[in-house]
Amino acid sequence: MPLDSENKTIVPTEFKTVGTRPVRPDGMDKVTGRARFGADMSAPGMLVGAILRSPHAHARIRKIDTSKAEALAGVKAVITSKDLKAQPGCDMDILVNVMARGKALYDGHAVAAVAAVDMSVARKALKLIEIDYKVLPHVTDVDEAMKPDAPVLHKHIEHDYHQDMLETADHVKGKNEKTLPPGKRPSNIAGRYQFGHGDPKKGFREADVIVEHEFKTEATHQGYIEPHACLANVSSDGWAELWVCTQGHFMVRDTCASLLGLDVSRLRVTASEIGGGFGGKTTVFIEPVALALSRKAGRPVKVVMSRDEVFRATGPTSSASMKVRIGAKRDGTFTAAEAILKYQGGAFPGSPVEMGAMTAFACYDLKDVKIVGYDVVTNRPKQAAYRAPGAPMSAFAVEGCVGELAEKLGMDAIDIRLKNAAKEGTVSSYGPTFGPVGLVETLEAAKKHKNYKVKLGKNQGRGVASGFWFNFAGQTCTTINLNIDGTLGLAVGTPDIGGSRASMCLMAAEELGIPYDQVRTIIADTSSLGYNDVTDGSRVTFASGLATIYATRDLKAKLCARAATIWGIPEEAVDWENGAARPAGANAGNFDPLTLADLAEQAAATGGPVAGHYEVNADGAGPSFATHVVDVEVDPETGATEVLRYLVVQDAGKAVHPSYVEGQFQGGAVQGIGWVLNEEYIYGEDGRLQNPGFLDYRIPVCSDVPMIDTVIVEVPNPGHPYGVRGVGETSIVPPLAAVANAVSAAMGVRATTLPMSPPKILAALNNKMRQAAD
Repeated sequence: MPLDSENKTIVPTEFKTVGTRPVRPDGMDKVTGRARFGADMSAPGMLVGAILRSPHAHARIRKIDTSKAEALAGVKAVITSKDLKAQPGCDMDILVNVMARGKALYDGHAVAAVAAVDMSVARKALKLIEIDYKVLPHVTDVDEAMKPDAPVLHKHIEHDYHQDMLETADHVKGKNEKTLPPGKRPSNIAGRYQFGHGDPKKGFREADVIVEHEFKTEATHQGYIEPHACLANVSSDGWAELWVCTQGHFMVRDTCASLLGLDVSRLRVTASEIGGGFGGKTTVFIEPVALALSRKAGRPVKVVMSRDEVFRATGPTSSASMKVRIGAKRDGTFTAAEAILKYQGGAFPGSPVEMGAMTAFACYDLKDVKIVGYDVVTNRPKQAAYRAPGAPMSAFAVEGCVGELAEKLGMDAIDIRLKNAAKEGTVSSYGPTFGPVGLVETLEAAKKHKNYKVKLGKNQGRGVASGFWFNFAGQTCTTINLNIDGTLGLAVGTPDIGGSRASMCLMAAEELGIPYDQVRTIIADTSSLGYNDVTDGSRVTFASGLATIYATRDLKAKLCARAATIWGIPEEAVDWENGAARPAGANAGNFDPLTLADLAEQAAATGGPVAGHYEVNADGAGPSFATHVVDVEVDPETGATEVLRYLVVQDAGKAVHPSYVEGQFQGGAVQGIGWVLNEEYIYGEDGRLQNPGFLDYRIPVCSDVPMIDTVIVEVPNPGHPYGVRGVGETSIVPPLAAVANAVSAAMGVRATTLPMSPPKILAALNNKMRQAAD
């Protein structure tokens, strides 16, 4: 059995409560409308805030005149960047993204905001704000933005193109040292990352077969249903409260306090229920604006984004341009692999290309591998995280080449992956050596599944792809309190975006040996707990779960001490077993067990309230692997793709609530299907977004997808007391490649550009016919 690396204890393999499927604790509130989301909060004297946004992709702001808006009856405050002065130590990129300073950097960039008595007045006020723009050249494509002669967004971002010339990178083709002398110059290339080991040139010389392709993906939206919303209230004495839909209210508190020059202790942030996030609510957009408006108006201000604003002004994931090359022996053994990844992160540095580069070849045991990633800025909204940020794109490119290698070598798509799969002891392509991991187990389970044996028909194809995600851990703080009736209140600081409250209740109940519904979990506000990192990176069930277990063990120790006081025996003579304190043995005495209710009843007489607590900067989040198998049928007349069957097999370490785990698997697959077949940000020649709404940006609906079959693999993570691994991110890594491989097989043409919408599929099929005719 695996060891718990922190405490050197045996990770259990048998559970009484963990692994069951109880009803979710927040279900009734959500189906009855009782749950309160970001826009549901109101306050006496509340104003509504509205934001004026740039209609230009790139423009210098020469003058802003707000006098007419300020004079309008019902307007209580108008702010521009002058009201959001740079504070010492604040993140200038976030500040400039919140409100443009000097230049508007993308269509939808905020340039001013008003607070008024109602939305009608606020909208009239926005129309009265006069702005003198000088429109500048813009660039929205990542490859175009990298060119030395591209319009530059920020003069302070510099890059030395000479290094790229040495690597003969595409964006400097045709250039020479006369036109690009060594040395840094203003550029849109904000960063360069490199990972790998060995000698890829040697490895490619040893290859019998080499596959190389260029790939492109478009930016996609996380697809959360609830737009960003918050209610801010800054009092005249400098104390402030914020109610907000977010994946990280401690992050919101610290960021807003930094931007506005507030003491952190004077800003209390409460996380509302959240109508989806998927990474898109891990930063701030409207929250500092609402606080600044409230501070100026002296009244509470609520700001709720429209869907148009969500698309134009919040972060989708990056678009990407990639080149991948893999060599293999005739028996399928990979000899070398290389990738160049170029991700645009919108108008500010910070695309997830580093993580894309780290995850690209993580599924494989490679002796000679190199990945170079470029972080590029463009005139688009600042990108935000989207489940496994950066990984789905690089997996799309790498797994596409792996699929083609299997075809060229006449190998089964799973067998070639099994032959090269990373396992315990493999030195990963990004550096660390893997401990116990479950990629091989997912591949073997996928090969045994009935879906993999279904015979395909005409115009049908099967795709296979594997994927990897690190899983995060991080700072976490948890408290569990014994109530006077013997029930338990568990306070965590990580917003519940995927059912984590149920998982926390299960783990606390498991520790204490009590029923699941005897524990109630809440998301505490920022003044009630120590700092908690954002709910992201599939970290909550791991890190908050770990903190819950140790907080509960702290509580158990205290409960045993209270029982010892009642019985008049030493603390070490008391054990906790099956929901009650009991004498540890016959020598300890003959006493009836004391339940939680018994101990709660006597708490006042034995020392007062009883609570367990744990805080940690957690480590040891075990990485996760998944393998997806998908069958599709392509209609050669319309170019439409129907997904016939879809199988997700993923290592969860230990599935605390299997229904939630399966839901995460299915959700990742469905989002991936949308990403690969339909979803994309479309920009016009003027650099403006053409489809800022769900009518023109099509996400999958139920009729677009089959029932997603799932298989949970459990290879325990030794870094968690119950063996848990995160599951939310990995499930969206393989779908782009799996579906693309299936579509490619159905068409007989390698598809390298996403989305594979019907027009693109028809164009590929027509091109194939023309080539055959020639």
